[in-house]
Amino acid sequence: MSHRLSRIAQLLNPVALALRLLPARGRLLMLALAAVISVVVLTLFGNSLEILEERLGAQGWLLSADDTPEERITIIAIDEASLAEIGAWPWSRSDMARLVSALTDAGVQLQLHDISYPEAREGDAELIAALEASRGAVLAQAPVLATNGQQEQNVRAGTMTFPLAGLDCAAATNSTNSFVAPHAGFGAIAKGHIATIVSGDGGIRKIPAFVCVDGQPYPALAISSLLQAINAPSWSVSLSEGSGLFGPEQVLRLDAYPGLNIPLDADGNLRISYKDLPQNFRAVSAADVINGNIEPGMLENGMVLVGGTAFGMGDIVPTPYNGATPGVELHARLLGSLLDTTMPYTPRGADWLLALLALVFAGITLLLASARERIAAYGLPVVALLMPVLALSLHWQLLAAFEIWLGWLFPALFGLLAAASLLLLEQSRVRAERTRVYGNLNSYLPSDIAREIAFSLPTSAINARRCDVTLLSADLRNFSAFGEARPPEESAALLHFFFVKAAAIVEQNGGRIQEFKGDSLLAVWDGQNADAARCALAAGQQMQVIVDRDMPQNPPAGLEPLALGIGIEQGPALVGSIGPAHRRTHTLLGDTVTITLRIQEMTAELAQPILLGECVARQLSDLKPESQGSYLLTGLRIPHTLFAPAYDVAQSDTPRRNARAEQLNLKILSGGKGS
Repeated sequence: MSHRLSRIAQLLNPVALALRLLPARGRLLMLALAAVISVVVLTLFGNSLEILEERLGAQGWLLSADDTPEERITIIAIDEASLAEIGAWPWSRSDMARLVSALTDAGVQLQLHDISYPEAREGDAELIAALEASRGAVLAQAPVLATNGQQEQNVRAGTMTFPLAGLDCAAATNSTNSFVAPHAGFGAIAKGHIATIVSGDGGIRKIPAFVCVDGQPYPALAISSLLQAINAPSWSVSLSEGSGLFGPEQVLRLDAYPGLNIPLDADGNLRISYKDLPQNFRAVSAADVINGNIEPGMLENGMVLVGGTAFGMGDIVPTPYNGATPGVELHARLLGSLLDTTMPYTPRGADWLLALLALVFAGITLLLASARERIAAYGLPVVALLMPVLALSLHWQLLAAFEIWLGWLFPALFGLLAAASLLLLEQSRVRAERTRVYGNLNSYLPSDIAREIAFSLPTSAINARRCDVTLLSADLRNFSAFGEARPPEESAALLHFFFVKAAAIVEQNGGRIQEFKGDSLLAVWDGQNADAARCALAAGQQMQVIVDRDMPQNPPAGLEPLALGIGIEQGPALVGSIGPAHRRTHTLLGDTVTITLRIQEMTAELAQPILLGECVARQLSDLKPESQGSYLLTGLRIPHTLFAPAYDVAQSDTPRRNARAEQLNLKILSGGKGS
């Protein structure tokens, strides 16, 4: 069950699946996975990520902010100083009439009141008369829109007037039956709505161009201001779809204002521009206007926005410039954009353009992943950080130069995930390849040496160390003659069988194979002690059993049977790598190696399957090895006494060994001791 679950987990692991594919297909799979994850993340965390996109995206305005003073629009601020002098809010209608009259006397062309008067009060007649006597005035009416999933409130105060003509509310997104509007006594005064779209973080970035109330579309305050400023005989408009990849989703046109195309999003909203610095908008205290404490001609032929800026009035919203900005400033910004015909908008093809940018990022990551290992290892992390910056920079550039709000989050997220996933794939591929290389090295070399070679840089210097070892040299006798008479495939299979069995025996007894050479092998045990000697002897005896039992014992006519000669000795040796950097060899050097090989050669002459050197025999004194005499080994100048292991515990094997000795026609030389 666990194996099946492990298999399923491996199949579901995209990295493991990609590694099993061709490199190009594996990379494409990881890019597709990055795209899917990006879409899922944006779907699951859309609200939070949208706020992040809006906040960082708006920084493009701040980086290229326009510091040109706005001389056409002035904010008449009902600020703390005005409240202190005139009185607490709300002011009486008489005080508001005094303000309206003072503005008219100052030569204001159009007064926009970010204020609604839903209840009838004393002084209404005076205020209405002052408004009618002005050169132009627009009052605020506030449709109540449900925001952030809240249920629509059932509020109906005052009377909604001055709807637009030419629009169908059947499919309108911004629609409500609740509102707060001036009462019927102000019916002759033009109106514009001040409803806003409040984001999850409390910021206001969009205002509906019109809101449908009871099936009638009512324009935003800024649009009403344009219509009122030109004394439009009718408030007739048309709404059509945008055209082109870079065109807006919808275009609103005023019949009385030819040439003005107001870009809207798919929901019919206007995006507020924050390109102008807050200090560009001149603000004059309402108390100063009432008292006449303003420069002559300051407001001549201009537009004014009357609204509350004091904290106690509650009309404070966060903006990219300030966490506490008067709401009246937003209407001033929107009106300024309409006058300049520079309204920001999201193009119809934004999704396609962002997808194209994501494809460019995918191509960049593919090129880097396909490059050499070092380029991919360093390049992919760099582009993982650079691509979000590039996406955001492109958004900023379009916003600053063309007032196009493209967005940046999807390509940025995709680029980051694409580079990260390909980096993970390439690192996994490199790790798999190194593991494969190490496994191959380990099949040719001892594991510790293979590990050292796999994780070290090549060098031409001698890399060796002195250590105490116990060595076993085993040679398969008569194999050359056997191979001469048999097909090479049969000889290879026989030698392979012997090496496999011998390697398993050595490893089971705590040793390791140093090398296979021809039809012989050299095995190593660490240390020069009795434990290593016993393990080496046990391995040699088990090898003899394998040869006697499993190797062919009835050779073709004229050939002697296969036999095994084993020499064991221990002592110091030098182990390491030598040779040039481009062609190294791992070797074991020293007298101990030479002596062990020569002892193994003496097994044939002394008719002993296993011979022990003096050092090993000393470690195995409790087993009472039998001396075979002292011999001058080939190539050495000092005689060495050789020993054969005692066979007291294996007397049943004596007849077999004697028969094999006779079959091999071996004899004991002078100075030796027979078994």
